[in-house]
Amino acid sequence: MTIFTPPEKLYKGYIFDCDGTLANSMPVHYAAWRQTAEENGVAMSEELFYSLGGVPTTRIVEILNEKFGTNMDPEQVGKRKEEVYVQNMDETKPIEEVTAFARKVATFAKVSVASGGYLPVVEKTLEVIGFKDFFPIIVTTEQVTRGKPFPDVFLEAAKRMGVPPNECLVLEDSPAGIEAAKAAGMDYSFVAKP
Repeated sequence: MTIFTPPEKLYKGYIFDCDGTLANSMPVHYAAWRQTAEENGVAMSEELFYSLGGVPTTRIVEILNEKFGTNMDPEQVGKRKEEVYVQNMDETKPIEEVTAFARKVATFAKVSVASGGYLPVVEKTLEVIGFKDFFPIIVTTEQVTRGKPFPDVFLEAAKRMGVPPNECLVLEDSPAGIEAAKAAGMDYSFVAKP
């Protein structure tokens, strides 16, 4: 199965999502969310989890509160979920088609990561898949005003790369991320679930 089709057009900047795009970490994230939700009396289905792809962690907790009538603290539950993820993150593998593409385009263009995850967790995920220190620019939701589906992380990544948004390509696996790329005025390439 083709994970994604590299575009023929060349860009000055390439912005990669991390989870589900560079790293096949979504199954590990789902297991962490499921465990954390269960600890708080909520049964999180796989379908619900994947429908929230790209949404910042604290916003997911708010959505769960709305959906299940709970009163979980977004910061505390978010931190707990990340703890559970980090304990199991060694199971995370690179998505080879995308990581090979990243290595290729980094030889002639600027590259960055823009993620809805927490910076320390994104950095650790990149380390686990063999990309520690590869990306000179990493932008995460806590560094901007609004997370995906708003364009803030992608616009900030473009700004830090010094590349106009219309000269950037976003590689993304989630509907929220695609919506954010469109809102940023950037081209995008969808990365299918491996």
